[in-house]
Amino acid sequence: MLTREEAKRVLDAALAASDADETEAFLGGGMFALTRFANNIIHQNVAEEGTTLSVRVVIGKRTARVTTTRTDPDGIKAAVHRAKAAAKMSREYPDLLPLPEPADSKNVDAYDEATARLSPMDRAGKVAEAIRPSEKAGLWTAGYFSNNTGNMGSWGESGIFAIANSKGLFEYYRATEAGFSLTSFAGDSSGWVLASSRQASKIPVGELGERAAEKAQRSQDPKAIEPGRYTVILEPAAVGDLCYFLAEGFNAQQVDEGRSFLSGKVGETVFGQNIDIDDDPYHPLIQGRPFDGEGVPTKVVSLVEKGVVKGLVYDRKTAAKLGKEPTGHGLPVPNVEGAHPSSISMKGGTSSIEEMIKSTKKGILVTRLWYNRLVDPMKLIITGMTRDGTFWVEDGKISHGIKNLRYNQSLIELLNHVDAATPQERMWGYAVPGILAREFNFTSVTLF
Repeated sequence: MLTREEAKRVLDAALAASDADETEAFLGGGMFALTRFANNIIHQNVAEEGTTLSVRVVIGKRTARVTTTRTDPDGIKAAVHRAKAAAKMSREYPDLLPLPEPADSKNVDAYDEATARLSPMDRAGKVAEAIRPSEKAGLWTAGYFSNNTGNMGSWGESGIFAIANSKGLFEYYRATEAGFSLTSFAGDSSGWVLASSRQASKIPVGELGERAAEKAQRSQDPKAIEPGRYTVILEPAAVGDLCYFLAEGFNAQQVDEGRSFLSGKVGETVFGQNIDIDDDPYHPLIQGRPFDGEGVPTKVVSLVEKGVVKGLVYDRKTAAKLGKEPTGHGLPVPNVEGAHPSSISMKGGTSSIEEMIKSTKKGILVTRLWYNRLVDPMKLIITGMTRDGTFWVEDGKISHGIKNLRYNQSLIELLNHVDAATPQERMWGYAVPGILAREFNFTSVTLF
């Protein structure tokens, strides 16, 4: 990815090329590399590197944005020219805000040189170590090991890593990330693990490979159980899946427009008293970008304290409308979505998955959830299925694997039924625990 100095040169050139009333420019991208394997054999090595430049100009109350992959002088000038032409033809935005003034964000050290330089052979070594336990047990595996720099994602997304505007604002964020997923297959059963870290060296692939193989073997010959409400032990990955839907409700614009499950409930007790949730990009497990899509420094926001909804996230437009301060969670302008809480931290506990199992008379251990979909946004009801390691727990022990189940569950209800939590783990860029909860609603059983 571009260094801080290189990024500033490109952005300064974009600002210098514009004679609009105001100009903003940001850079996105970086590098993403991946080694994929199946049937215990590496079958794919891919790498992508690129930088996008996005220029937004303001002319009176009109604004427009143009994005390009060209960062050479002619490409920069062309982007500015097209943005100006588009702005002149656009409608006026009566509530369009002036660009923000400079305000230094906190420093986040999310970059690891060893992770950035990970080679295909390095990733192959990680894969070999990870699949070894399954190979020894005669099982098949599939998965990937990846590394990236900047804000280049696995689907080619090009998130912001530097932003500047004509008022003197300049922000830069350098980050790396390594990701790992492995599924171990044992005929009619499977076991799955996931891990990510800013440092590849902190992902214990061998230990995780053993866990996946063990789950695949223990869940062989799965038995069907009747759907119904059960005590569940949700591992951190399953909790992270659900937190994605939970996070969107804290968007202040959605709350103001009556489209959030929290509309009219700020300041009220909505969840159990043992639930605390922050949006915190500075959390050591997250280390997220410390500024938003307009360059506003991101604040730590206490969303839930002891079950009470305490705070929301605001972009500049919604904050101005409601007489609040922006929290630095806005998206690039123009947008109609409001603010996005992207660094969810749900407070953990001191229990472990093993201790939860020992304390459970009858219940279900869930490794992960998949094909999750929002059913009712106002009641926060989610549906989906279990996958890759679902077990019946009885008398404090894992009894046997069970066939997967479809669930239909209100997250509000779920977070009022939590009895214990593990320490936090990094999942999907969030910091979340595993939880033990009562009355989880399973509606049907699958054939596998």
